[in-house]
Amino acid sequence: MQIVTPEFGLIFWQLVIFLTVLFLLAKFAWKPILLSLKEREDSIESALRMADQAKLEMQQLKAGNEKLLTDARIERDKMMQEASQMANQLVETAKNKATEEGSRMIMQAREAIQNEKNAALTEVKNTAAKLSIDIAERILRRELADSSSQQQLVDSYLKDVKLN
Repeated sequence: MQIVTPEFGLIFWQLVIFLTVLFLLAKFAWKPILLSLKEREDSIESALRMADQAKLEMQQLKAGNEKLLTDARIERDKMMQEASQMANQLVETAKNKATEEGSRMIMQAREAIQNEKNAALTEVKNTAAKLSIDIAERILRRELADSSSQQQLVDSYLKDVKLN
């Protein structure tokens, strides 16, 4: 049982050693330890403040980037719309030009056809007149070969003239 129950001397020396170690630690070790803990606490607090500040800056940058992206999208949409309008305008202009050119070519073709038609009609009339004169000349030569036929023809023409 002596091992379990300490004697007064053991307790006394343990107390003296404990108080000596406590005094030495208080005199030499506590201040540097507390100082380093305080420095560590300050550096952690400073790092947390810097992290919060960096977080705010990141949020501001992110908001700025979102605004830039939105502006860029709006500008892109505007440019696309302008390009589309210009393309539509060019297509419309080309269509109008092609229609005008086609109309002009059709008009020229119609004029050419009309001119050719008139020339052909004139040629047909000239040919018909020439043939009529040739036929009339042949008929008159045959019919007017004798003088009695000539007299009958003149009499018939005179009757026709008096009636009209």
